[in-house]
Amino acid sequence: MDTNYYEKIAKELADTGDYKIVKRFQPVEFYNQNPKATDDIKIGIYLDTETTGMDADEDCIIELAMVPFEFDKNGNIYRLLPAYNAFQDPGIPIPEFITQITGITDEMVKGESIDLGQVSKMLAEAVIVIAHNARFDRPFVENLLDDFSDIAWACSIADIEWNREGFEGVKLEFLAYKYGFFYEGHRATIDCLAGIEILSQKFPQSGEQVLNQLLKNARRTDIRLWAEGAPFDRKDVLKKRGYRWSPGENGKRKAWYKDLPEAELEEEMKYLNDSIYTRAVGVLPTDKFNAKIRYSKRL
Repeated sequence: MDTNYYEKIAKELADTGDYKIVKRFQPVEFYNQNPKATDDIKIGIYLDTETTGMDADEDCIIELAMVPFEFDKNGNIYRLLPAYNAFQDPGIPIPEFITQITGITDEMVKGESIDLGQVSKMLAEAVIVIAHNARFDRPFVENLLDDFSDIAWACSIADIEWNREGFEGVKLEFLAYKYGFFYEGHRATIDCLAGIEILSQKFPQSGEQVLNQLLKNARRTDIRLWAEGAPFDRKDVLKKRGYRWSPGENGKRKAWYKDLPEAELEEEMKYLNDSIYTRAVGVLPTDKFNAKIRYSKRL
């Protein structure tokens, strides 16, 4: 049947207002043609991992995908460059539930390894690595190769204001649906390609380029504020406000902490003094960080 016929039927259904049409995702080579002046063109890498579990200190990578792409400072995406995808033998049986989620079996990874030289070369040509939940992926790949510690990172969940733009969820498959396409997820390369497709879109409310917002937020300086000595009975209040608990392992502080933009530090200090501590506190410990260390296990 002619493809145009299906397109016509889909449009007619959508025009009724009673149907929402989503199409199967078809990766592309270009989003925009390269401009004549290429000085501002940078290379980013969208990265995804599949692993044997959730703990980067205990579990292993079993698949790594890296898809490089060209972009400019305004968030316009140009060419997709050759991708890299490889399995890695973890040396242990893959848990059954991981195989059920990813489709990756022990036979598929047996004897396989990631080419660290190729990965290093790709990172040397890029200025930023993006992952959908970089807080998860970055510690895993930093264990794999030190080069991942020396490049800026961004997260297509945390560095994009999805809620403010009217999105009720942040899972990659959900975002794809909202942008009118679907794909079979939970394999590294297709997840990367779908992520780049979403970055190439504009927000339906503000009209801003999605990648542009991510880049602006990635350039910020953040502060990790440590609420040392906060009363125990205020822990639920702190947790509700977005604080996390650090148990003090590996030489880190044992206290509640929150990451926030540098410009919000004074306001947050006022909140702690007014609502958490029973008496005024002086200067609380802080750590300053940017995209070079954000989402890293070092932080």
